[in-house]
Amino acid sequence: MKTIYVLNGPNLNLLGKRQPEIYGHETLDDVARICAAAADPGFEIRLEQSNHEGVLIDWIHEAREASCGIVINPAALTHSSIAILDALNAYDPPVIEVHLSQVHKRESFRHHSFVSRRADGVIAGLGVEGYAAAVRRICQLAGAKG
Repeated sequence: MKTIYVLNGPNLNLLGKRQPEIYGHETLDDVARICAAAADPGFEIRLEQSNHEGVLIDWIHEAREASCGIVINPAALTHSSIAILDALNAYDPPVIEVHLSQVHKRESFRHHSFVSRRADGVIAGLGVEGYAAAVRRICQLAGAKG
């Protein structure tokens, strides 16, 4: 089995409860289900969420040896974490950045992403379906490499 890490940053544990007009009504459990359904046979999903930057970095480091790709929604850390960028720069397989909302229609500070400098693709504004698209792309990229 090939493993895809689906990493979620701060406040995404409140998905479905926090500002549903922006982030939707789906929960992280829904995201896990959607990702599993989107994965090709032979791929498994490991979904994690933390409100702590260092924990996310530890999972990125772990993924170096244990995964074929990372789907990451760094949430607010998108705009501030050079440390997450550095961790992703030390990771060779594909990385797809996901944002539930269309960040470019929101506050200007949300328009900048450190993670995008490393990401092989960025999906924004598709809600939880963005995760499914990201998983499908990782499957394509990882499947092409055998």
